[in-house]
Amino acid sequence: MGGFTSNIKSIYWPETRTLVALALPICGAQLAQAGMSVVDVIMTGRHNATDLAAVSVGSSLWMPLMLFMTGTLMGLTPIVAHLLGGKRNAEIRPAVHQALWVALVLGFTAAALLWTVVTPIFELMKVPPAVARESAAYLSAVAFGMPGIALFQALRAFSDGMNHTRPALWISLVGLTVNIPSNYLLIYGGDGLVNLLGDGLPSALQQLPALGAFGCGIATALSMWTMAVAMAFYTRKGRTYQSVSIWQTLTPPTLSGIRELIVVGVPIGVAIFVEVTLFTLIALFIASFGEVTVGAHQIALSFTSILFMLPMSLSMALTVRVGNTLGQQRSAMARTVAWNGIVISVIVAVINSTLLWFTAVPVISLYTSNADIQALALTIISLAVIFQLSDSLQVNLAGALRGYKDTRIVMVITVLSYWIVGLGGGHWLGTHGIGDMSDPLGVHGYWIGLIAGLSTAALLLAWRLKWISQQE
Repeated sequence: MGGFTSNIKSIYWPETRTLVALALPICGAQLAQAGMSVVDVIMTGRHNATDLAAVSVGSSLWMPLMLFMTGTLMGLTPIVAHLLGGKRNAEIRPAVHQALWVALVLGFTAAALLWTVVTPIFELMKVPPAVARESAAYLSAVAFGMPGIALFQALRAFSDGMNHTRPALWISLVGLTVNIPSNYLLIYGGDGLVNLLGDGLPSALQQLPALGAFGCGIATALSMWTMAVAMAFYTRKGRTYQSVSIWQTLTPPTLSGIRELIVVGVPIGVAIFVEVTLFTLIALFIASFGEVTVGAHQIALSFTSILFMLPMSLSMALTVRVGNTLGQQRSAMARTVAWNGIVISVIVAVINSTLLWFTAVPVISLYTSNADIQALALTIISLAVIFQLSDSLQVNLAGALRGYKDTRIVMVITVLSYWIVGLGGGHWLGTHGIGDMSDPLGVHGYWIGLIAGLSTAALLLAWRLKWISQQE
């Protein structure tokens, strides 16, 4: 008993404090970036319904692209963490430069896609012409920001790998601060300024056009580039990065450096893309169930997504800690770091489940006053309470495995668990039920499928982490 208590004091508690200290700023940064999407929805919704629909449809196209880029560039974090832990600082600068080259290619490719392929997609989706026109304009503006957000994510991955997660928080808040007034000015134009500040404004400001969804896209792109420039400035001037000096000289693209990032990063990007498309496809499948069902599903998903920020941030911090420890050639300690993080993820899951259970009714009432939607959303959230454990476990097990640079098997497990078990099983339960035992379960069937998919992923990832941690 005394030895166990001593281990808690000397190993587990200090490691837990370090992990949480890394994770909390990441969580704040994620919430700040999510806040930009919330601001976009609120402000365009107050302008008119067409702009709201245009931004909602457009976001469903550019957000998966951005998340794929983010996941791919996250491969830089364990690379930097390994090098830093092994005191191989001279190798960090060229690794970061390869990520910046990849970020530029990804950013411009994403921009090109948003400029060229959205119209055929809208025709395929049978989007109403007015919404399609405004959404295409919105995406054409957002496209200018894609290289900027890609550069920001590359520099953020570098900073996280250096155990310096706070800059992403502060700079994401800067981006949000730019986004809010830019949105207001560009969406509502001069009339909006007059309503806000009165008639004493210069005539030039009063005559600014209201650009609606297109203005929202410009504001989003402006925020993206603001974050990129701010992160570049900080990584150049910040003391933490002086030992690396990534802006001293520029390393040209090298096949070996880019290959390492692609091998580690692309599976992360694919895994994140698969997760995003899982929820997108579920939303499309349940659209035929009616407005009440769709509304209840969106409320439950929105609420649980906010709570998911904490386990996801813990996962990103766990990648850094495991990578640092492995870089120091301390494989036994890396196992301890990884499994200690998994224990913390269980505690986080219990907290999230408790919050969901006790706050569901008042939170749902903030979203809607419709009694039917409230009642259905409450039953869905009751299911969401169950999967908090498997959700927190699977994302943190994946985070620990990223610290080992083991990402390809994680990608395979994610695809199988999410699309086959989660989506396939959920669709079967939602539309067919359990054989002769029940009628189709509707939206509840899809959420039961989510529970099954996340639990499958958690079990398989736990097996993988146990295996690979014993190989080091």
